[in-house]
Amino acid sequence: MGCFFLSLVLQILAKKVYTLYSLAVQQLSRQDHYDFGLRALTSLLRYAGKKRRLQPDLSDEEVLLLSVRDMNVAKLTSVDVPLFSAIVQDLFPSIELPVIDYGKTIEQEIRDLGLQASPFTITKVIQLYETKNSRHSTMIVGCTGSGKTASWRVLQASLSSLCRAGDPNFNIVREFPLNPKALSLGELYGEYDLNTNEWTDGVLSRFGEKAPVSLSSTLYQDEKPDEKWILFDGPVDTLWIESMNSVMDDNKVLTLINGERIAMPEQVSLLFEVENLAVASPATVSRCGMVYTDYADLGWKPYVQSWLEKRPKLEHKA
Repeated sequence: MGCFFLSLVLQILAKKVYTLYSLAVQQLSRQDHYDFGLRALTSLLRYAGKKRRLQPDLSDEEVLLLSVRDMNVAKLTSVDVPLFSAIVQDLFPSIELPVIDYGKTIEQEIRDLGLQASPFTITKVIQLYETKNSRHSTMIVGCTGSGKTASWRVLQASLSSLCRAGDPNFNIVREFPLNPKALSLGELYGEYDLNTNEWTDGVLSRFGEKAPVSLSSTLYQDEKPDEKWILFDGPVDTLWIESMNSVMDDNKVLTLINGERIAMPEQVSLLFEVENLAVASPATVSRCGMVYTDYADLGWKPYVQSWLEKRPKLEHKA
């Protein structure tokens, strides 16, 4: 009898999730970074299982609703947030989610960086953290001046500070930035010399080699618990991003044209900082967690306030 009721509950929840994503496709605006397909459903189920193991006291509906919120709200535009919230409220009525207290670490790190601890900035840092917990590849999407760089820098500083304070749930975070548009495909992934037929490693493939390179000599082989973020700071185009699909998949394997396969360890993750995904394929979009930063929500006042705080004389501020 217990198995029957459990099966019935799971069927009801599965129907709600399917309805939620179907309505999202129909009612939300069309955005290049939106994905509510089968891969998104699979990732949602996997993340819900992770949430269940971490928070066994919550009900099934609360776990599912937490997972839906963590994986979808971050990528929505300001216009679509109330629509999505209304759909969720209709499908999951009278369910109040527990408020997770992230403490004052984020606010302190924002101030230490000389920035303003606005609600928008704090929210985006938390959303980036939750999105990175659900996917090992994350894209921060937004126009220039919307706070993309500030979001990941604050998160990196916060996680590292918590680790140094002795919290065993967090690790030191190191970033390895590169601009993929500043490199050719051969320089990025490696290539054969047509004259000698010799293979030359690219930047990404040499992450795992012992020979010294500019970014890191043993990134893939480093067994320390420190988190490593490979940051791709540059426009996305089909020339280089499609070759990343196998890395962004769940198997996290970089496949090179010489047949070599480089597996990424658990502590290595990918972070993309892009303005838009106009030329990215649906296969690429579906493999990444998305955090959308809207300049309209941030505004110009935080920039002016930060600039004023750096003025040495009071009369200049006035």
